[in-house]
Amino acid sequence: MAQTRYPKTPREEQPEASADSAETTARGPFSRRQFLRGSAAAGAASAGLLSGILDDAAAQGEPGVAGPGAVDMAFKINGKAHVATLEPRVTLLDALRNHLDLTGAKKVCDRGTCGACTVLMNGDPVYACSVLAIEAQGADVTTVEGLGSPANMHPIQQAFVDHDAQQCGFCTPGFIVASAALLNRHPNPDQDTVHRELGGNLCRCGTYAGVRAAVAQAAGGGTTNG
Repeated sequence: MAQTRYPKTPREEQPEASADSAETTARGPFSRRQFLRGSAAAGAASAGLLSGILDDAAAQGEPGVAGPGAVDMAFKINGKAHVATLEPRVTLLDALRNHLDLTGAKKVCDRGTCGACTVLMNGDPVYACSVLAIEAQGADVTTVEGLGSPANMHPIQQAFVDHDAQQCGFCTPGFIVASAALLNRHPNPDQDTVHRELGGNLCRCGTYAGVRAAVAQAAGGGTTNG
């Protein structure tokens, strides 16, 4: 007996879908394969652009990327030349303490919040834990050791002694350096200026009254007491 054939439905008459179109129908307007192809193309374009930028920088004589291994660095610290071979990731604080034997700046928070590691770069106070050593090259760096010596103390150092403006001592070097920078900018500061300028330095022992008195003495009897 002849087999009866029924007409194909519209769904059956559609051409067989490819793997791309099947994924497209199931997952949305873009298939996974199309996405990966597009990502690969974008990555190749980005790599080509970056390569071109680096080639242009090299052609213009700009400094190249340093590291990740140790590189030679040269510093001017407390008026003296220093050299060290350091990885570019080393902070100025670690370079001072661990490689240059300048331990006055203290490593307390290591997060740029307490001010115990304050040093001067070209006269401006900075957190040494937040500056890379490689960035300090060419700058005039001053640490607490460079302000004065036990035999010939800076006025602010002597004032800290006179007013007992320290207890545990961890914050003291940073406060002294920050106070020296304050007095360089404001030779006769008022209370508000002192509070503002030293706001980035913290003392867990609470010697703020002694610090303010020390600043007042070093300023020549200004209005910073109280």
